[in-house]
Amino acid sequence: MAPLFTVRIQLLLLQAVGFLIGLVGQAVRAFGGPRFSSRTTRPVTEPLLLLSGVQLAKLIRQRKVKCIDVVQAYINRIKDVNSMINGIVMYRFEAAKKEAHAVDKKLAENQEDEATLEKKWPFLGVPLTVKEAFQLKGMPNSSGLVSRRNAISKTDATVVALLKEAGAIPLGITNCSELCMWYESSNKIYGRSNNPYDLQRIVGGSSGGEGCTLAAACSVIGVGSDIGGSIRMPAFFNGIFGHKPSPGVVPNKGQFPMAMGAQEQFQCTGPMCRYAEDLAPMLRVMAGPGIKKLKLNDKVNLKDLKFYWMEHDGGSYLMSKVDQDLILAQKKVVAHLETMLGVSVQHVKLKQMKYSFQLWVTMMSAKGHDGKEPVKFVDLLGDHGKPIKPLWELIKWCLGLSVHTIPSIGLALLEEKLKYNYEKYRKFKAVEESLHKELTEMLGDDGIFLYPSHPTVAPKHHVPLTRPFNFAYTGIFNALGLPVTQCPLGLNAKGLPLGIQVVAGPFNDHLTLAVAQYLEKSFGGWVCPGKF
Repeated sequence: MAPLFTVRIQLLLLQAVGFLIGLVGQAVRAFGGPRFSSRTTRPVTEPLLLLSGVQLAKLIRQRKVKCIDVVQAYINRIKDVNSMINGIVMYRFEAAKKEAHAVDKKLAENQEDEATLEKKWPFLGVPLTVKEAFQLKGMPNSSGLVSRRNAISKTDATVVALLKEAGAIPLGITNCSELCMWYESSNKIYGRSNNPYDLQRIVGGSSGGEGCTLAAACSVIGVGSDIGGSIRMPAFFNGIFGHKPSPGVVPNKGQFPMAMGAQEQFQCTGPMCRYAEDLAPMLRVMAGPGIKKLKLNDKVNLKDLKFYWMEHDGGSYLMSKVDQDLILAQKKVVAHLETMLGVSVQHVKLKQMKYSFQLWVTMMSAKGHDGKEPVKFVDLLGDHGKPIKPLWELIKWCLGLSVHTIPSIGLALLEEKLKYNYEKYRKFKAVEESLHKELTEMLGDDGIFLYPSHPTVAPKHHVPLTRPFNFAYTGIFNALGLPVTQCPLGLNAKGLPLGIQVVAGPFNDHLTLAVAQYLEKSFGGWVCPGKF
């Protein structure tokens, strides 16, 4: 146990450093940023904005609604509230309107029946937004790195191309954290995104701009990526749905930074949306040929499933305690399943979950099959040129001269402490394999595991710097390679979104998606901000 004890001491020291950096960040930036007269964004008044992507596509195919009217409604909404949330960081409104007119013209000239049109274009005319880390032709692809501010995409990422081929119309690109490695979406190019339910709170990261854009009804479907919770945390903080697929199903090609070596198995591209019924159709399109690995055509009878739940990670010294609001919400789900479905939801204690952060960071620092170490964060910050000097960047940041955010500088400072160590890797790899075996055997092909999406509801800006390891509540399932859907569960007494992670065994994504639709019907799903 001596090596584990040593790791524990190191991590406590790192958390102390993070806490101090967080205090500095809050103190220095406390009086910065915009001030708004309202705490939330304005509520939706246009009915077209309250329909799912599937519903919109159907109305457009049936020629009951013009595509240009749908697109214009979303453009109007964006112009109305995006200045408050700073979710979309670059528009393509004129191109989107031209594409909408082209859809209407095609439908006027095309006499094919609706079923044929649906097969060709399942998302015909549906507004789409894309995380800036993904290539969208003609749009920036910087991932918030100042040295890449002029990097313009010449092509589309694979999933973006597939969604466009399915008829979706991109309205713009959305904000992310610098290099997609932090759970508050802020960078030196586009600034900070704000939560539509409370503008003084975070949107999560790294797909945070996408999360708040969808939650504020500025888009209906979106593209995110997830290597430690970057789809699920923003989905949770913003009260929407987000799905991390089983690894190797949806192509990751066309995003920056791209995971390399051993990290590739952790990175997943997936759908984000306001309505659960859009998840499976989006996944079908985004996966391309990879969809054959899943069983989305299988009918799911929820009464035949085995359910398990766990209210926290078992008491890790690195993590915040889980909010009582979130525990109560989870218990309501358990009670509802038992009462309405007549199933037994078994409470479990997976003791090794308390090592979630250690397992994630150990796997992320592992060497690839070719023996090469993963790309260092200091190299990525230098855009694969000259690596940055973290201590010097910290000094520059204190003077207001650094082009990097304090989370990125902090991660670079901590990187040396978290570098690959064979003995640490060997011990935690054994823990990971044991936990993976325990969970997969428990879940089988008919099990669902309910687990918190995060220890707290959306924190205020800068607070994540004081609790840097809380992301491990989502990151653990990247390390374990399991499919997960984050599902909204309404709002707490302060009007902030509640939610839960729904986990299944490998390649059983159809189970979590079915549960997501059931929970949406039972608990209301997305709640329009501004109405609380």
